Amino acid sequence: MKLDREERGILESVESGEWKSAKGAKRNLYAGYAKATFRKDRRVNIRISSKDLEAIQTRALEEGDPALEKESWISSVLLEWGSCGKIIYVDGIPSGHMMYAPPQYVPRSAAFPTSPVSADAVLLMTAHVLSEFSGGGLGRMLVQGLAKDLTRRGIKAIEAFGDLKWSGPSCVVPADYLLAVGFKTVRPHARYPRLRLELKTALSWREDVEVALERLLGSMSPERALRLA
Repeated sequence: MKLDREERGILESVESGEWKSAKGAKRNLYAGYAKATFRKDRRVNIRISSKDLEAIQTRALEEGDPALEKESWISSVLLEWGSCGKIIYVDGIPSGHMMYAPPQYVPRSAAFPTSPVSADAVLLMTAHVLSEFSGGGLGRMLVQGLAKDLTRRGIKAIEAFGDLKWSGPSCVVPADYLLAVGFKTVRPHARYPRLRLELKTALSWREDVEVALERLLGSMSPERALRLA
């Protein structure tokens, strides 16, 4: 693993014996600091200037780094349109996610044979639930949380390109999953049908499930977006 100058300096400092183990009350104090660093007890929104956003986009283009390109794209959508993702946690563990945006922010979607996405809809770009949490209804909860968010923003529907021959994790969502959570096919295709979910349909569920969602779901904030790797 390649280390930068700062990381090499820390490693050399440790190996030379400059670091000593803290004891007693000081050890407990430092342990508390470390624990607080990883605590996820609040949402933090970070505003970035247009100048900083342009710098991120320029660097992504110059270096051709996929991670930087994603960071640039998410930062741009957050700045211009708003939240573009949902994450679901189980016992504090990120267990699944979704990403979405208006079709004009996803120009490559025009390459699908069943494009374009309807003008009144937002495009669900990708969705994934970790295998160890599958089968527990988290996928449906993600869709319901997404529906609530978009309804507040005046969006009428969600559309997605499904994969009828899905065989493993990829950006394109399995068509079977979309159908299972309430999407309907609006333009058939042998491989990539376009499906649609009317938000008024997605929100027809019980109040206690809504309460559970508020505890489970977290929006992808600008802070998280800027840490993408």
